[in-house]
Amino acid sequence: MRFADIYGHNDVKQRLRELADSGRIPHALLLEGPAGAGKFALARAFAQYIHCTDRTPDGDSCGKCPACRQHEAFNHIDTVYSFPVVKKSGKPTLSDDYADIFRDFMGEYPYMDFDRWLVALDNINAQPMIYVEEGNELLRRLTYMARQSRFKVVLLWLPERLKEETANKLLKLVEEPFGDTIFLMVSNNSRAILPTIYSRTQRITVRRYTDAEVAAVLENRGIDPSAARDAALIAQGNVNEALKLAGVSEERLRYFQLFVDLMRKAYGRKVAELRQWSLDVAALGREPSMQFIDYCARLVRESFLMHLNDPRLLTLNDAERAFTVKFFPFINEKNVIDMVALFDDARRDIAGNANAKIVFFDLAVRVIMLIRRK
Repeated sequence: MRFADIYGHNDVKQRLRELADSGRIPHALLLEGPAGAGKFALARAFAQYIHCTDRTPDGDSCGKCPACRQHEAFNHIDTVYSFPVVKKSGKPTLSDDYADIFRDFMGEYPYMDFDRWLVALDNINAQPMIYVEEGNELLRRLTYMARQSRFKVVLLWLPERLKEETANKLLKLVEEPFGDTIFLMVSNNSRAILPTIYSRTQRITVRRYTDAEVAAVLENRGIDPSAARDAALIAQGNVNEALKLAGVSEERLRYFQLFVDLMRKAYGRKVAELRQWSLDVAALGREPSMQFIDYCARLVRESFLMHLNDPRLLTLNDAERAFTVKFFPFINEKNVIDMVALFDDARRDIAGNANAKIVFFDLAVRVIMLIRRK
């Protein structure tokens, strides 16, 4: 991965170049910002730039030297990848156990779509973590001197998913670093990182992409400009989300139909059918269920905004707009706040491992009462 392969973020690229060129690279660097902004791609490009033996005059890795070729193949000997995984029953669980899967994932999804990572792990109900065994393995591997380069680089994806005992082991490595080791951490939610680790990192904020930048990324991937612009408007700077939207993903179509079914059955007070609806949604799995709830909350907000009669405020695709034009009168100042709060509460309960069947049936019954409030 070269800096030239990543769209935009010229300010971040320049700062990373200056750190490497000056030789004053912090031993623990954190790239923080929203999901889908290309942070891990920037970290990969920076690691390759650090190891490159023939940097270009315009400030990029050459892409041709042995170090660059090894980075492109994800097998540079002085580069370590650490990332959240699913616990294996009865045995230590390391990132290396999933190394081949992660290489394929990085190649196919350079913007690091966490939802796709769950699919790659073949467990959409999982909550991947970085376990204590990983801390022990990092300590073991980092005791060895760098073999081909001046620095060993640890690319750590999502430090907010470190188990507490793992974080404590990592803290020792961050507090008393080996002289030839650099930690490059990439976080979507830096507020969830153990404060003692967060305070010991030098931090670079990676801003979200603008809608125009997201559209440009999609167009560069061969997506129709009109579809790219529509997807970018809804995605709020998240390239991963925009790619799903532009492709009219199966997940989005499913969420839309489930939302429509909920509202129609709730308005008709079809309790028996809503019970089956709750079972269908619960079967999606924990992470997809939370995504569906987020989708519902967004469509409720969009429906309320339609009262303002200003199309510029809306981020709906054609199918959503066609439904919402008829549906929006049922979302008004009397129920919109309670409706959104209802979805927020349901998301919190699902995230807390509550029984999804009960949560969604309770949500459906409450929607019956709210949707007729005027």
